[in-house]
Amino acid sequence: MTFLTGGARSGKSSLAVRRARSTGAPVVLVATGRADEGDTEMADRIARHRAERPGDWRTVEEPTELVAALTDLDLDLGAGPGPRPTVVVDCLSLWVSHLMARGDDEAGTLEQAHALGRWGAAYPGTVLVVTNEVGSGIVPMHPVAREYRDRLGRVNATVAGYADLAQLVVAGRTLTLDPVEET
Repeated sequence: MTFLTGGARSGKSSLAVRRARSTGAPVVLVATGRADEGDTEMADRIARHRAERPGDWRTVEEPTELVAALTDLDLDLGAGPGPRPTVVVDCLSLWVSHLMARGDDEAGTLEQAHALGRWGAAYPGTVLVVTNEVGSGIVPMHPVAREYRDRLGRVNATVAGYADLAQLVVAGRTLTLDPVEET
C-alpha cells in the first residue's frame, strides 16, 4: 500500500491517478467525496477529479462505509486470471469529516482506520491511499476544527503505519517518509 499525503492542491490525487494508470491493471477508484445540496464548490471539485480519471475506471462512491466498500469490492473482484485491479482511495480527509458529521467517536474512527490499513496491507494488488496533511498550520480557534485536525492526524498516522511507502506531496513533488522509530 502506498500512502500519499500533503496540502490541498499539492498534486496528491493527480499523482495517484498517474501511478494507478502506470500499473497496467484495471483500476477501481473509491471516492469519499460527496457534494451536499447546494454545495457547488464541492460539486465542481468532484467534477474536476472525475475528468482527470480515464473513463474505463470503475468508481465506487462511499463517504462513510469505506472499509465495508473495500471488503465488498475485494469479493466482487474475485481472484481470476490477470493482475488484480489497482485500488485508489481518495480521500481519507473527507472520510474523517463525514464520520465526524455522522457522530462517530474517535475510538470508532481509529478502529476503522486500523481495519483500512489491514485491508490495504493484505490486498494482493496495488493500493494508493490519498489524504490531506492538516496539522502543519496554526492551532484552529474552534474546538470542532481542532478535533478534526487531531483526529485526521491520528487516522493518517494509523493508516500510514500499514503502508509499504508513505510520501508527502508538496508542489507536485514527493518526499518519502521514513517510519518513526520506536524508542
